[in-house]
Amino acid sequence: MEQTRLKESPQYEAQREELRQAEVELMRQRENVAALRRRLPEGSRVEDYVFLEGPRQLADGDTPVTEVRLSDLFSAPDRSLIIYHLMFGKAQSSPCPMCTLWIDGINAIDHHLAQNADFAVVAAADLPTLRAHARARGWDRVRLLSGADNNFKYDLGSEDDAGEQDSSVSVFTLGADGAPRHFYTTHPRMADDIDQRGIDLLAPVWHLLDLTPQGRGDWFASLAY
Repeated sequence: MEQTRLKESPQYEAQREELRQAEVELMRQRENVAALRRRLPEGSRVEDYVFLEGPRQLADGDTPVTEVRLSDLFSAPDRSLIIYHLMFGKAQSSPCPMCTLWIDGINAIDHHLAQNADFAVVAAADLPTLRAHARARGWDRVRLLSGADNNFKYDLGSEDDAGEQDSSVSVFTLGADGAPRHFYTTHPRMADDIDQRGIDLLAPVWHLLDLTPQGRGDWFASLAY
């Protein structure tokens, strides 16, 4: 299929075809990477961490708080659980704007994601502080969990000894014995020379900017514009 029915110059058409071939190869490489990820063996058994959770509604005032274990976050034994590590809490006194951007988008699609996998957000912030940020953003679909009193974020590499936070994504499964197992974790920092690109695929913003002649540049998200 032609890209458009516009009449472009021969130079444009030639370079656009070169770009199309590169886009095809990029798609195939993404499929290869996803296949490699799916072929990972069963990961290590992890602690059945206890989190604090409030009701999904974001009303102000006192709300009932419950304890929920990692294993409780699975809606079925054969489902995967995806957890986003929000950079908020301990040494991170204000919520990360980039993390907030990602969760803004995931909150909008959570009901679609729920057809195939379970999802939750974990932060090191205490529950009232986390829920106040969620109210400000309108996060009314994603599960919000406080890990302020456990070692979850530290054990998964999204928190250091000083309480500095990192944005990460972790995937878990349930073993045959019903215990949670680690399947996959990734961070923005993929290598010494790749600082902020490791979880770009979680949000469309950068990909849309990459379609433009200006590109993404040095743009960084903000909590308010």
